[in-house]
Order: sequence, then C-alpha cells, then structure tokens
Amino acid sequence: MSDIGGVALRFALMAAVYAVVMALLGERLGRAPLIRSAERAVYAVFGLVSIAMVALLYALLTHDFQVQYVASVSNRAMPTFYVIAALWGGQDGSMLLWLWILALYSVLVVTQNRSRNRQLMPYVSATLMLTALLFLAMLVFAEDPFRLLPHLPPDGQGLNPLLQHPLMVIHPPNLYLGFVGYAVPFAFAMGALAS
Repeated sequence: MSDIGGVALRFALMAAVYAVVMALLGERLGRAPLIRSAERAVYAVFGLVSIAMVALLYALLTHDFQVQYVASVSNRAMPTFYVIAALWGGQDGSMLLWLWILALYSVLVVTQNRSRNRQLMPYVSATLMLTALLFLAMLVFAEDPFRLLPHLPPDGQGLNPLLQHPLMVIHPPNLYLGFVGYAVPFAFAMGALAS
C-alpha cells in the first residue's frame, strides 16, 4: 500500500506542474480548452492526494510498521481513535493533511467558478497549484511519508503523549482548515493582480 501512496504523490506532482503550465499557457494564448484542461488537472491532483491519504491511513490502521512514519507515530496499544489521529501526528502526515485540504479547497474553487470569474481562474488555478507544488515537492523529495525502514520493527514508538487528548486530536485539522483556507483569497488576489 505504501507503493501506491508514493506513486500517487509523484503523479500528483506531475499533475500540479501540468495544471500550472496549462493554465498560464492557456491564458497567454487565449485558448479556453487549455484552461479547462488545467482545471481538470486540479481534480486529478485532489484524487491522487486522496489516494495517498487513504494509503497512509490504511498503513496506520493495519500497523504496517515497515513504513517509517507509521512506526514513529503509532503502536499496537493505541486506541483506533488515536491511530487515526496519528495521520497528522507527525510532520510527514501533517504536511499530507495540509496538502489534501488545499487540494480539496482548490477543487471547490474550480467547481464553483466554472461559469464565473473566467478571466481570473487561470491565475487562481495556477496559484493554488503552485502552492500545492511546494507541499508535493517536500513530500516527494524531502519528507516522504511512505519511506520504508530497512527492517520490520515489532511495534511502533506511539503517538506523542501530548497529542493523546481528544481536544488535541481535533485541534490540528480545525487549525489547518483555517490556515489553508487563506490560500483561496490569496489566489484570487494574485489572479486579480495578474489579470
């Protein structure tokens, strides 16, 4: 399953690059089909990042300690509630959650603006996907959540004890919803400036 997650992130990286290039090229050449293609690539990025999220969650729930991230943030004694929270309990998973929320917001923006704000949308899509590219590049090249250990440990280290509280479990996702949400008005501001 870790192979699926790693490959999905790499394809998401390529789709994000494609979205940026096609959105800007379509705007520059005045070709609406290229812009629509870029918007479809935004959907692809969301789908691929979702596959990576499910793959990491599956690795956590099945206690696949061959995956370094799983071994570092979970163990067999943890309740399922905290095993799910381990998805964002470390840096790699936290960045993946951040990216997934950004991709979700990007899909919502593209969907809601299918027939309005058409002169802004190429720049909005490009800005959102450039932001996603930052996180994808970090996840693919520096902080790979699907990195495998050379040996299979019998159990994991477990979640940080500070995070094993119900309020700390819901705090990071709520915080990310707000922080990542600021990317949307930023993208529209960049679109307005560029257009």
